[in-house]
Amino acid sequence: MEYQHTSVLFAETINGLNIRSGGIYLDGTLGGGGHSKGICEKLGNEGTLIGLDRDQDALDAAEKNLSEQTCKKIFVHNDYENIKEVLHELGIAEIDGAVLDLGVSSFQLDHAERGFSYMQDGALDMRMNVDDSLTAYDVVNDYSKEELTDIIRKYGEERWASRISEFIVKERKNAPIETTARLVEVIKAAVPAAARRDGPHPAKRTFQAIRIEVNDELGQLERAVDRYIDVLASGGRLCIITFHSLEDRIVKESFQRRLNPCTCPKEFPTCVCGKVTDVKKISGKPILPGEQELAENPRARSAKLRIIEKR
Repeated sequence: MEYQHTSVLFAETINGLNIRSGGIYLDGTLGGGGHSKGICEKLGNEGTLIGLDRDQDALDAAEKNLSEQTCKKIFVHNDYENIKEVLHELGIAEIDGAVLDLGVSSFQLDHAERGFSYMQDGALDMRMNVDDSLTAYDVVNDYSKEELTDIIRKYGEERWASRISEFIVKERKNAPIETTARLVEVIKAAVPAAARRDGPHPAKRTFQAIRIEVNDELGQLERAVDRYIDVLASGGRLCIITFHSLEDRIVKESFQRRLNPCTCPKEFPTCVCGKVTDVKKISGKPILPGEQELAENPRARSAKLRIIEKR
């Protein structure tokens, strides 16, 4: 299968990495290799790119797409949160920069058999790594009404979470919900007609919530940010692209804790814990796509880029 994915905030990310010729850079969400191609072009013959992805299809496509790039390339099938273990196995102590382009890829959305899209019919899967055990089918058919309500409300920020979970539980008593199209029908039935007329597709938030649950996306991100900063060399930069408020909040708060590590009570007149920051902020407010990119790639509309540098 051909792996098509338009890299969001491409120029802003490549410029934000401040790439050093001959350095070691890591793309933790390799996808089809869009951002990695830009990194390789800046690296030259002496540089090294490490590409991680939990999706083997992505790794295979990226290896093909990057075959003409002259930098050294290392491809690793692993979750991006396992950055320290990956580098240890490679015998690499630190890297000069890293990029994380979060969320689901265009390739995954566009291939119905992966089960990510509410616009195409396919089996309820949504696994970014097909070797993982938990699927969207399991979540939809095995979770209790309370559990479904919680994840749809928390991860999808869906106001109709309780009603949607109620309809799912009622429907699956008749027969398991096996396909994305059937789940969309159930969600549409649950969301009142007036609410369906305005805003995004009525299934968008619920599909997002289930996908996040299946792949533990927020948990991975929470665990990963500090690990990536830890392995940066002095002057190395971390670029993270998020696509919804839950991801962006984690990145923003993680960066803020690293920028202000003092644990002293607020009433203390001076710091006595001795903890000092080892990073500096490169982007204040998040960097957003420009009008031209939004016109060419509507999927970029919710993207935000944050950058931090190791001192």
